[in-house]
Amino acid sequence: MLEKITDILREYKEDDSLEVTVDTTFKDLELDSLDTVELVMSIEDAFGITIEMEEPIDTVGALIKIIEEAGK
Repeated sequence: MLEKITDILREYKEDDSLEVTVDTTFKDLELDSLDTVELVMSIEDAFGITIEMEEPIDTVGALIKIIEEAGK
């Protein structure tokens, strides 16, 4: 799952060398709240899920956890 999210982030940031771990924050990636919403929409499409943005998502690890919960 991390690899797929990394691919989405690389495409979004137009940076094929982007390194992403579960501890990477959206601040590290220089993503603002609008970027985060656009990214979540891309991830929803890629994984065929709906993500409720009840709480701010700040790390890739938190995003993975939300994707796993939404897929259940």
